[in-house]
Amino acid sequence: MEFSVPGQVATTPGLYEQTLKAGYELQQKPRQAAGVKAIERQHQKQRMTIWERIAVLTDEEPTILYQNWGPNLDGASLVTAIIKVNGRDVALYGHDFTVRAGSMDATNGKKLARLFELAAKRRIPLVGLNDSAGAYIPAGVGGLDGYADAFTALRKISGVVPSIMCMFGFNAGGGSYLPRQGSFLIQPNDTFFGLTGPGVVKSVLGEDVTPDELGGPKVHSQSGVNDFVVPDEVAALKKVRELLNYLPSYNGELAPHQRSSDPVTRKTWDIDILLKKAFNSPTGFNTPIDISIMIQQLCDHGDFLEIQPDRARNTVTALGRMGGNVIGFVANNSAVASGQIDIGAAYKNARFIRFCNLYNIPVIFLEDTTGFLPGREQEEGGIVQAGRAMLDSIVDLRTPRFLVLVRNAFGGAYASYNNYPTGADFVVALPTTRLAVMGPAGVEYVYKDELRAIRGAVKSRVAEAEQQQLDAGLSKAEAAANAKALVEDWVKVQEQELAVRYERELMNPNEALSLGSISQIVMPSELRQVLTENMEFHLRHYQPEPMAGTQREFH
Repeated sequence: MEFSVPGQVATTPGLYEQTLKAGYELQQKPRQAAGVKAIERQHQKQRMTIWERIAVLTDEEPTILYQNWGPNLDGASLVTAIIKVNGRDVALYGHDFTVRAGSMDATNGKKLARLFELAAKRRIPLVGLNDSAGAYIPAGVGGLDGYADAFTALRKISGVVPSIMCMFGFNAGGGSYLPRQGSFLIQPNDTFFGLTGPGVVKSVLGEDVTPDELGGPKVHSQSGVNDFVVPDEVAALKKVRELLNYLPSYNGELAPHQRSSDPVTRKTWDIDILLKKAFNSPTGFNTPIDISIMIQQLCDHGDFLEIQPDRARNTVTALGRMGGNVIGFVANNSAVASGQIDIGAAYKNARFIRFCNLYNIPVIFLEDTTGFLPGREQEEGGIVQAGRAMLDSIVDLRTPRFLVLVRNAFGGAYASYNNYPTGADFVVALPTTRLAVMGPAGVEYVYKDELRAIRGAVKSRVAEAEQQQLDAGLSKAEAAANAKALVEDWVKVQEQELAVRYERELMNPNEALSLGSISQIVMPSELRQVLTENMEFHLRHYQPEPMAGTQREFH
């Protein structure tokens, strides 16, 4: 490498050129410090280096920040940068596992805190590429102080700018806490993160457990600790790019609008087909439907991104676009457990709704549930607490929010699911809606006098039918059996007639429409147009801004 000025008369290199050479070596040090052997070890584990990960993620060459290198490689195991993703500025940090196993010391913590503060100040999203062995043990308490600095700074920007974390390699302790403070967490297969590793579990509890069983993607996807499971590192980085496309840069703006060639007036005939096939089947209105098909039909070109797709499948949370505007979807999925809301579904909904509330994303609720899941197991697990968390998030929601009643909307599930009293801006119902205080079991309460009369007549009818059978020449035993069967069939017919009457008189949208609990009946084929046009109106008159107001006691 020569350090000369173009066109300058050749001179003998001196002290100045030596200084430039030393500066150039410092510039190159982050990329060359690992050496070939350390890079090969990383590749043998099917992992990329931090520089390769950045190259996959960015549109152009990154701007590297805070290139501090102390005498003991202080701060060297962490890379911080400003990068471009889909043309947007993004703050990025990533552990360099080839240098001191990506471990954390006090310098790293200050470095991270400074990056987080910069992201909030300049209103840009944050991406973290985590691949760390945890605190650097020789640094003593400095490593712990480093994590504490980072924890505190990241918490302070939570709700100010969105953050996306990727988990690469094997992370434990603070290396798990820090990324889970982010808005979203992406975990590839064959990775681990947890508070402790299998070795600690073995020494403390005497249990033999594999990393995958302790903190692998399947474990964390079911608990809600991660939001996406992907096959490998490249898929994780592509997921970052996809997710950023739906997110605003900070809490004072709307998510980026994206012009679409999909007409707002497009008829959603596939929703018609879905409901027709389901409700005209032998099981009628008790037939499960996959609500994600309806979300797909509503979104521009059928494109949407489901959040936590492996957890609590009885509810679906997703980001999509309608008329180019980013929309959050919260939908009961009757294809799984009748769409009933259990503990996992309630917390999954609450967390997603709170995110949309923070970052000015409007929400459309699709309701089709028979209610909250009853039972001892749910009560012991805290269904009341989980349901309250979901209800609180809905009541606090300030962005434009709609409710579509698809089919079942019974009891407390309806009362706590974004209706007009809880703050909805627009409530519509499909003709298939069955809205009532109780589901089919309500027949027992509404028509108790009729049912008492039917069941009270059983004894006399059995005696009458038995006598008729005896008169026809049957034996005593045969007459009794036939009479009992005939009367049981009669009771079933009478009860079925009352069930049909209950649906006709009460389990429908008529009363809700007359009371103003819903605004209008919408045909399935017109649902996209009605929702999109009304949402465009509300967004035109919505002022995106950071949340302000009383801090609630619960979250």
